[in-house]
Amino acid sequence: MLRIAVPNKGSLSGPASDMLHEAGYRQRKESKELVTVDPDNEVEFFYLRPKDIAIYVSSGKLDIGITGEDLLIDSGAEAETILPLGFARSTFRFASRPGAVKDIADLAGKTIATSYEGIVGKYLAERGVEANVVHLDGAVETAIELGVAEAIADVVETGTSLRNAGLEVFGEPIMRSEACVIRRKGETTDDPKVQQFLRRLQGVLVARTYVMMDYDCRAEHLEKAVALTPGLESPTVSPLHNEGWVAVRAMVPAKGAQRIMDDLYALGARAILTTAIHACRL
Repeated sequence: MLRIAVPNKGSLSGPASDMLHEAGYRQRKESKELVTVDPDNEVEFFYLRPKDIAIYVSSGKLDIGITGEDLLIDSGAEAETILPLGFARSTFRFASRPGAVKDIADLAGKTIATSYEGIVGKYLAERGVEANVVHLDGAVETAIELGVAEAIADVVETGTSLRNAGLEVFGEPIMRSEACVIRRKGETTDDPKVQQFLRRLQGVLVARTYVMMDYDCRAEHLEKAVALTPGLESPTVSPLHNEGWVAVRAMVPAKGAQRIMDDLYALGARAILTTAIHACRL
């Protein structure tokens, strides 16, 4: 069986299980379950701490895993990303008291508090900056107020928590992260079960990104309509019973679907419908 690591808790857990369920894989029914076997798909899922997944995969004990790119890099494990999954996105930034630190070079000789010392240490080393990096589990914003550090490195979303703590970000982002499928470095993905797994997840990603659009339009407007809805290879076009009219079907990006519908209506298209795509293979 294919052995796959899945996050057992945190912000990665729910979306990862939801995606696997959409891809047709059996998932655990209760959060206390540590292992779930899906005999129909010949897959065994192991629910592990997100921070540990890269270690297990790099050891070869598990074939592939789902974790965050940040956790992969922070672990230092010999594993690599093979498929970004588009959820659990985050940005890592440095922060300090306003005016205390202006750029990365100013961190030399200072103490930086973070929950991700692996990421921060690697980032500083690549830029030749020598600083003292201390590990704290959560609430690193208070490290400066309590005199533990002169700067922090943490996940920044809106920046509200930093501002509330009297801090501001500086320098370029340390890294941007998202959930991903990982494998051990040097391993191939030639295994048919791995290929099938990746195809299914890619199908979910496409299904979430696109909608199916159907509409009727006059034949003389078809070329302009098709320019708005080119589909992947090309749209499906069928003649209607009423002469001079055709029915068109194409996949379009969900994000711009409403604008496309407006443009088609202005072109004279009618009966314009969009439907969700639940699964696909490209």
